[in-house]
Amino acid sequence: MTRLNLLNKCTDGMEVDCPPEDSIVSFDEDCVELGGVKDMRLEAEAVVNDVLFAVAEMHVSQSLNNASDVAYINVETREGNRYCLELTEAGLRVVGYAFDQVDEDLSTQYHETVYSLLDTLSPRYREAFGNALLQRLERLKQNGQ
Repeated sequence: MTRLNLLNKCTDGMEVDCPPEDSIVSFDEDCVELGGVKDMRLEAEAVVNDVLFAVAEMHVSQSLNNASDVAYINVETREGNRYCLELTEAGLRVVGYAFDQVDEDLSTQYHETVYSLLDTLSPRYREAFGNALLQRLERLKQNGQ
């Protein structure tokens, strides 16, 4: 999907699952493949870069064992809640309620995108996302596009 098509999709019906910034990334197009498998460490860095504007803190875990098939991301929402996220081919899910914490007994829903996951966790993320989208649309309007 092209960046323009993705932006049009975002503005048609204001879908919350779309990135509002110029950093629109298609993970399928931009990922690095190793033997047909996405490298989740690189995917995790792309995820962090996409939504850093709308959270208090977010980084790829340095203490958990990241690999080509799984990566862990620590995120603190604007509300001050901390989570450890797991990124795999299945998607993203919460695996802990503190940085670098994995609770093996925790069974949480997978989300296809980081936008969807953060939308469920953080009302202030949703607000920041909406504000960023409005600013982007205003810039496009001012540039006559």
